[in-house]
Amino acid sequence: MGDDIEHLKIHKIEPRSTSDHVFLPQAAAHQPPPEPVSEAYAGTGEKATTPIDPKEVEAAVIAALQTIYDPEIPVDIYALGLIYGVEVSEDGRAEVRMTLTAPACPVAGALVEEVAEKAGQVEGVSTSHVELVWDPPWSPDLMSEAAKLELGML
Repeated sequence: MGDDIEHLKIHKIEPRSTSDHVFLPQAAAHQPPPEPVSEAYAGTGEKATTPIDPKEVEAAVIAALQTIYDPEIPVDIYALGLIYGVEVSEDGRAEVRMTLTAPACPVAGALVEEVAEKAGQVEGVSTSHVELVWDPPWSPDLMSEAAKLELGML
């Protein structure tokens, strides 16, 4: 019986020298999520050398925005009704007001920045400024008929 108990005893292990220790990297401290992006800027800042037609440039900005798709819905953001307004001034400044389908949208910041980038790349645009707004709230009523048809809502 003495042998049975002997193998159950805990034996103290002597530490090795500190040079033998292996240190594992510490996990990064929990960081709060970044502040939500509510606006973005893009463009070169260079004004056109010839006068622009703001309405033509505005139409080109809208065409550029129609190439951006919501990652969860197979419809472009313009047809979804996420773009509330596009205005281009005579000096090429493009102002875009937009919203999202939901405030907790996981790609909100990336989408706002992509809109600014695409608008800022349009010929005649010197700078683009995109503002994310929540009023009025987005609803499916804002979608184009083509978008509703694409999603089987008509």
